[in-house]
Amino acid sequence: MKALTVIPGRAGSAAVVDQLPLPTRSADELLLEGLLVGICGTDREIVAGHYGAPPTGEERLILGHESLGRVIDAPSGSSFRRGDLAVGIVRRPDPLPCRCCAAGEWDMCMNGLYTERGIRGEHGFASQQFLLQPEFAVKVPEQLGKLGILVEPTSVVAKAWEQVERIAARSSALAPKNVLVTGAGPVGLLAALLAVQRGFHVTVLDRVSSGPKPDLVRRLGAKYHDQPVTKLATPPDIVLECTGAESLVAEVLGCTAHNSIVCLAGVSSGARKVSIVASTFNDGMVLENDVVFGSVNANRRHYDLAVTALREAEPAWLSALLTRTVPLDRFEEALTARDGDIKVTLDLSEQ
Repeated sequence: MKALTVIPGRAGSAAVVDQLPLPTRSADELLLEGLLVGICGTDREIVAGHYGAPPTGEERLILGHESLGRVIDAPSGSSFRRGDLAVGIVRRPDPLPCRCCAAGEWDMCMNGLYTERGIRGEHGFASQQFLLQPEFAVKVPEQLGKLGILVEPTSVVAKAWEQVERIAARSSALAPKNVLVTGAGPVGLLAALLAVQRGFHVTVLDRVSSGPKPDLVRRLGAKYHDQPVTKLATPPDIVLECTGAESLVAEVLGCTAHNSIVCLAGVSSGARKVSIVASTFNDGMVLENDVVFGSVNANRRHYDLAVTALREAEPAWLSALLTRTVPLDRFEEALTARDGDIKVTLDLSEQ
């Protein structure tokens, strides 16, 4: 079979390796045909040599953590059947495990010894067949079809929203209405979708003023804002920061309403320095009862929430997020960003 692989830490090492042996299924595993993998900034940074780790004792890592596959064979007595669509959960608990991993909250791992499919310590899903333990497989309704590739990124924002809602419950008198999402990439647009589904007034901020993003935001019933944060008409009660851009993070922290909640869901790249006066930041947080927190990854509960959110969304709107599908053998095209890209996927089939 074929698979997209990389030598972590070595830029330019990405390659499609063929004639890999087909995986051998044990009695308690699912065997799946790989259909699609999504490409995101994490994949591009691994290919660029910035991070990533292969399985112990191996040189190459099979890429791909945003998966969609179809079951070829399943354990007797499992909830899966041949032909089911499924997505693989990315993070796996550490071997000790810590108390969070032991409770199924591996996204909150306390000792950092977790592994992640296609990122750290375990092969990913960019192969024509792959294996999953049923407890780390999420069934995708057939009605979603290829839109199931959006389950993993949606799980990330489902977790973020779960955390926001828990924090918002700190006062029964607070009634946040205005949400700002920064970044109109796949994660930002999906974060906005979940905000609209919750009944908030939503504004999405992005620097581009043309292409598909403004229209996609408006089709959600949200507002699109391509001006500085300081020009927002209304200070947001809730912010989901999905870019990781250092200067934008600093601007956002200075523009929120009282009692605000800011979720940082984007990872910063590079080493750009942005000055923040600690005393001013501290006083603002204290005197306005503000909360700033980070959120990463997802556990099974969030994948289930993601499937529910996608089932409730307009299929045509979701389909518009999938802007390019590239054959596996031309993976370089998928890794190269183009104007108008939102979610780029790799087709793992032979066709």
